[in-house]
Amino acid sequence: MAWSEKLKLNKHLLNKIIGVGYTTPREIQQKALGRIYGGQDLIAIGPEGCGKTTTYVLAVANRIGYEAEGVPRVLILVPAKEHVIEVISRFGELNSNKHLSIVGLYPTPGTEAQMNALADGADIVVATPDRARAIYLKLGLNLNKIELFIVDDADQIVKQGLQLPVAELANSITKAQRLVFSEVMHDKLEKMIMPFMETAATVEVEEITDAKIDTYPQVLYHLPNFGTKLNLLNLFMRDDELFTKTVVFVNTRQTAEKIYKTLQNRQDTTVALLNTWSIEFKGFTSVTEFAFSEQARVLVIAEEKVAEEGLRQIPFLVHFELPAEKEVFIDRVANRDSANAEIMAITFATDIELTLVKRIEQATGKKIPLGELPEGLVIEQERKTTEVKANQPAKNKVAIPVAGEAFHAKKPENAKTYNYSSGQKAKMNNKRKH
Repeated sequence: MAWSEKLKLNKHLLNKIIGVGYTTPREIQQKALGRIYGGQDLIAIGPEGCGKTTTYVLAVANRIGYEAEGVPRVLILVPAKEHVIEVISRFGELNSNKHLSIVGLYPTPGTEAQMNALADGADIVVATPDRARAIYLKLGLNLNKIELFIVDDADQIVKQGLQLPVAELANSITKAQRLVFSEVMHDKLEKMIMPFMETAATVEVEEITDAKIDTYPQVLYHLPNFGTKLNLLNLFMRDDELFTKTVVFVNTRQTAEKIYKTLQNRQDTTVALLNTWSIEFKGFTSVTEFAFSEQARVLVIAEEKVAEEGLRQIPFLVHFELPAEKEVFIDRVANRDSANAEIMAITFATDIELTLVKRIEQATGKKIPLGELPEGLVIEQERKTTEVKANQPAKNKVAIPVAGEAFHAKKPENAKTYNYSSGQKAKMNNKRKH
């Protein structure tokens, strides 16, 4: 389908994107652009590289006219500085309106330069949530005329723990169309966006590569937290008839030590570390050495690259944590000997690790089957919540203070209920808006 058939792009923008090589729309653009132009709030889910950023850049460029006002009309939140730079670059590539002013906000020493840039005039603001919130609280970011509020790579924002500034900025925008783009949807992300996306439509695309990679049989366990991962690993390791030899991959030595001590304390499991860094822990110098040991059943590997030949001798490969690079995971589970079907690859993943799971699935060309959680598994979060509530003493209700009884209302200038216009902020900063 060509751009001009169903998607209502203005002529100048259409010529621009075709000129830079975007001859046909991607699936996510076909599904999302019409809804965005119709004014709907939208949640768009799609894998890395499917065209999410290009989708909203086109929507913004098509929406904002050629009369730049110099007041922010679009606020785009992204996880980090490099994302800010990437989005601004994409606008430079696709936007045909050279009169629009785009300002990037991200953590740097001091905020003065970025506040001055805003005071000079900005139509589009691309920012990390923490820096946007900090400048907003300093009265440097005007949200009064925001028409489009966009959260990109929302799953990565959650992973970085930036939910609070996103929620505060969303609540500070009285009326705007809201768009959220993410690689995955999970409970933590849903909790962040649902207060301001209750009536949003959802579109989702799946782009799995045609070049499939043969892997060992796999199963994925979606778990709420680290503690529940430990409980599931312990539950599996109790079955010494099935789990005769298991390699457990983790990302840090701290996690390796925690698993080592937990398994040693909870059951008679001979656990060891690969290339141990302390005499306190038993260890092996190679996976092959572990494979031929008559006593050891579990080998924990942290921050180590392992030769493929050694892993072929182990019936269970457990990824307790996912490595930062999907290629590392794929190298470990790739079945280069199709006759070898005696190895099972098991993955534990929390919400914030699901993005990497999706990228692995996209790269290998196959979905990882979701395993059913076994009976008897203790969900750590639920248990802790119950214990806290049971042990928490009853609190006396606090009387609401009444004006006149040792109660002082805030002065208007301290009430934090204002939202100055850009012109007023420019005067406060002794600047003139051009």
